[in-house]
Formats: sequence, C-alpha cells, structure tokens
Amino acid sequence: MSFDVLQEKIKAKKNPTVAGLDTRVEYVPPYLLKEYTDKYGETLEAAAGAILEFDRGLIDALYDVVPAVKPQAAYFECLGWRGMKVLEELIAYAKSKGLYVIADVKRGDIGTTATAYSEGWLGVTRVGSADCPVFDADCVTLNGYMGSDAIKPFLADCAARGKSAFVLCKTSNPSSVELQDMVAGDRVVYSVMGDLIQRWGAGTKGKYGYQALGAVVGATHPAVLKELRRRLDGVFFLVPGYGAQGGTAADVRWAFDELGRGAIVNASRSILCAWKKTGGDGHDYREAARAAAEKMRDELKEYITVM
Repeated sequence: MSFDVLQEKIKAKKNPTVAGLDTRVEYVPPYLLKEYTDKYGETLEAAAGAILEFDRGLIDALYDVVPAVKPQAAYFECLGWRGMKVLEELIAYAKSKGLYVIADVKRGDIGTTATAYSEGWLGVTRVGSADCPVFDADCVTLNGYMGSDAIKPFLADCAARGKSAFVLCKTSNPSSVELQDMVAGDRVVYSVMGDLIQRWGAGTKGKYGYQALGAVVGATHPAVLKELRRRLDGVFFLVPGYGAQGGTAADVRWAFDELGRGAIVNASRSILCAWKKTGGDGHDYREAARAAAEKMRDELKEYITVM
C-alpha cells in the first residue's frame, strides 16, 4: 500500500516533510530564465524550459533531504501542453531519484470522467492490448464534495496499483470556514468529510495501520489538527500551510500519532523562493532550497520524533 512506501521513506530520512513544486515563472532566477528567453523569446516554450531546469535542480538538491515532492498541476497547466510535458518529465525524474510523488491535482468529478482522471494520474490508459502508464504519480489530491462517486475510481487504482490519495477535509485557506466550519447536525462539515474519508478507505490499511485514503488538514488550524488526529484513526494527513502561510512546527505536531507517524507537512514557497533571501542573483538557488528544507526538518524535530 502506497502510504507504507511513504512512511518508509519518512523513517529513512527522519523527515516528515514534502517539498511543493508550485513553480511560477517569477520564482525562476532571472539568469536562468534569460537563457531560455534568449533562445525562444518571451514565450511559453521558454517558460516551460526554464521551469523544467529549475525544478530538476531543486530535485537534485533535495532528494536526499525530503522523502517526497508535490508538484501542483495548475502551475504546469498554465503553460499549456508544454507545461504538462514538463510535469510528466518531472514526475519521472523525481521517481528516478527515489522520491515519493504526490500529484496535487484536486480532481473531483464523477463516473467515467473520474475514471479517466484516475487512469491518467494513477493508473494506465489502454491502447489496443497495451496498458500505458501516463503521469504515474504515487498519490493524488482529491475533492470529495461530490461524494463517493468522485473517489471510488481512484480507490480502485489505489488497490490495484499500490497507490494512495488525499481528500480535502479542512483546508488552510481563511475562507474555508465559509463551508467547512458550518454545523451539519451534531457535527461540523469538516468532521463529516473526515468521517466519510475514513469510511471510504475502510479495508485498505497497510502494515503501519494507515488506509489508502488520507485527508488534507491545514497547518493553520492546529486545534482542528488535534481534534481530527484523535477522531480519524488510520487516516494519513497531508498538512499544507507551513511557512509562508503561517503554520509552524508547534502547530503541525498535532497531526502526528504518538510514534511520530501518520502525517507529512508541505512547504512550497519557503523552499522554492529561498534564493530570494540570500542576497545573490539566484545562482545559489539549489543551496538555498536545501538549507530551507533542512531548517524545516530541524524545526519539526524539536516537536516530532519519527519512530
């Protein structure tokens, strides 16, 4: 089961963090972007090439520090087909470096459409008699607010191919309270969703006791993290919102069980853009990213011991 693989990688590096690859063109150091605009002009082709080189450099700098990366599909989609080609190449490159890849796609459709999404991101596309992997991520993020119809096709691929998925539960954005904190009977909506995630993933637990369907719970809500950790036994957490969004090590400690397991904390901009704080021109972006990732790891170690 895929979360067993993730937990093994976390244990090996004593580091329950994931680096988000949410790369915008403006995050690429000017010297690197210029190499591509000089060659291709101010075009999508230049942007895609620069981002591919930048992100590969980040992976080279981070693969022995972090257990996982989380490319956000939107930042590649905005470059059209060129960006999606870059994303496919980056996923393969990250996996070749031994990294666990969480494709942050937040899909949430139903029926054959959900099946097609799952085939593209986790499964295979049948061409004649051949089964062809596409993006072949280890894990995806999903929006479950259309109900189980949006989740079942992904769970089928998780079971068949040793994959996993995180479903939005209590997100880190301020306006999440507009829906997720509404009272629904004797529960709030995020608790209803958490209970559904636990029910949908029943029967898929691996050797570490975590099912194939996890929950996204934001670092900016530490009290909710504590509440849901107690409530959702066997549900692995993806915790966004650390660093640039305001979440701290003291906040996210509540996502983990007593063995320091069951969660992974994401940081994106604080790692991607670390070079902007070194006073240089970006030639040190790899070193700066690595230092930021190590700093995050060490901050978490003050509160969490991975057993």
